[in-house]
Amino acid sequence: MIRKAEEKDIPKIIDLLSQVCLVHHNGRPDIFKVGTKYSSSELKEILKDPSRPILVFADQNDIVQGYCFGIFQQHINNSVLTDIKTLYIDDLCVDESVRGKHIGKQLYEAAIALAKENSCYNLTLNVWSCNKSALKFYESQGLLPQKIGMELVL
Repeated sequence: MIRKAEEKDIPKIIDLLSQVCLVHHNGRPDIFKVGTKYSSSELKEILKDPSRPILVFADQNDIVQGYCFGIFQQHINNSVLTDIKTLYIDDLCVDESVRGKHIGKQLYEAAIALAKENSCYNLTLNVWSCNKSALKFYESQGLLPQKIGMELVL
């Protein structure tokens, strides 16, 4: 079942955030620390913000198995960007113990539905090139590169 996240879900969300952070740390330890992207108190604030929806997939026992963090973005009266409304996927994670069961696909499809319900023009996300499984997943969902970030490590 996919639903909006609630405060009771925070401990499991923190666990999943740790899993994502570890994937990034293992891929780029020069950039990512071990830890979590958000603290419990930050998550409580995000849950109150309608511009930052968090969807969760919960099993039959209402245990969270995955999440999708979204951020509605719009650049009204920007000198360069049009004022299209975007749902940016800030983070999507499925518990490593249940990967391969199409939970990520369901969360992604729910994010698309949410974007459409909110009259978004598009859905965007960033993925680190070191996260090959995420790249493969997003490509399989039909996402195409919008922009490419490049670096030179000195």
